[in-house]
Amino acid sequence: MTHLFLTATVTPSEQNFSRKAGRETAMAKDILGEAGLHFDELNKLRVLDPEVTQQTIELKEECKDFVDKIGQFQKIVGGLIELVDQLAKEAENEKMKAIGARNLLKSIAKQREAQQQQLQALIAEKKMQLESCRCLGKEIKPEPRSLDSRLHRTEPKDGY
Repeated sequence: MTHLFLTATVTPSEQNFSRKAGRETAMAKDILGEAGLHFDELNKLRVLDPEVTQQTIELKEECKDFVDKIGQFQKIVGGLIELVDQLAKEAENEKMKAIGARNLLKSIAKQREAQQQQLQALIAEKKMQLESCRCLGKEIKPEPRSLDSRLHRTEPKDGY
């Protein structure tokens, strides 16, 4: 087995050149940096500092996420508003039904009261007729069927 060793020697003047070139590059970057020009990782000349560029990209991504979340929130709130509107309409319909039922009950109560007053007036009239007939000495038999027929005629049709 044979090994081949290559050696390279760097003279002190070459080392100085390399250090000098590195210092000159650093100085050039500093001067450009002061002027607002920077090199990126691909050694392309940029106006913004690479750190600021990275922060800008991150901020842009965060803004996009925020806008997406706001959009989702708006969809959820829109659905909630629609649901609440629908429930409000249903509640209003039920309220109107309840008001209608209450008014119907009031009218039925008034009808019954009027019917009761009519019947009381009829009873008073029949009593007066009976009294007048007694005074005359006639005997009159009561007419329960005609009174019943009047009661059935004045009953509401709904059964209330």
